[in-house]
Amino acid sequence: MTRFAVSAAGLLLGALACGARAETLLEVSAETQMQLDFHVPDAALAAMLPTGFAPNIATAGPAKDANLRMVFIDRGDITGPDNKPLARSSNQLVYLIIPIKQAATGAVGQLVLAGITADPADAPGPFGVYLPASEYRMSRSTVADGGATRTEEHWEFTAASGERMEVHLAYERRGAPKAAAEVKFFSGQDPAKFQIFKYERGLDIMRNATVNVGDRVKSFSYKTSGGRIAKLFDGSEKVLSIDAIHWSNRATYAP
Repeated sequence: MTRFAVSAAGLLLGALACGARAETLLEVSAETQMQLDFHVPDAALAAMLPTGFAPNIATAGPAKDANLRMVFIDRGDITGPDNKPLARSSNQLVYLIIPIKQAATGAVGQLVLAGITADPADAPGPFGVYLPASEYRMSRSTVADGGATRTEEHWEFTAASGERMEVHLAYERRGAPKAAAEVKFFSGQDPAKFQIFKYERGLDIMRNATVNVGDRVKSFSYKTSGGRIAKLFDGSEKVLSIDAIHWSNRATYAP
């Protein structure tokens, strides 16, 4: 076979492979996030998992023992595939996600269990579990005066049905290494539905129960209540990591 024939065959195989797993770009956004890793009661969490899914809990590293994440997200510059702004073009929300594995397929990813969103048009959202916020607040301030760079954040989300998630903290900000990932996010209402998040981001781990990163959190408090999420936060939960995601460029795809 000639070199040209080999190259042509390789291109054809590559095209067929791409066609077999074609994905549709839905939107692109620039985000800032505050992420809390928890270990919550295993029995309460298991009762909320769809049939065929199990927690996929890390046994080592900064995510060790974490079976639930609470992620506060400030979404900016939300654009469609045509690079035009979508709706409000920005939004704030919080969601609870579970690292999971599907027994039948071996697929791993995150299950979006619940959420509260500032934009009513974003509820119930792509995962069918978002509640519209009846009240919400997000503020972030940073001071750099020649010494340490200090940031203070306040996030509060409340739904009319009583669900509430909030966090308040102050910390010393440092540079974060860039990381890239491609992760499937499954619907907690219908796990047959999922989206694919492809992102680059800077993850700054500020306090961690397993990895010695040095504790740069100066003050911290959180509160959760209401609805079924109250069963996960009965006072026995443990905060394992506090992570600032100073920047995240995310592209969202449909499979």
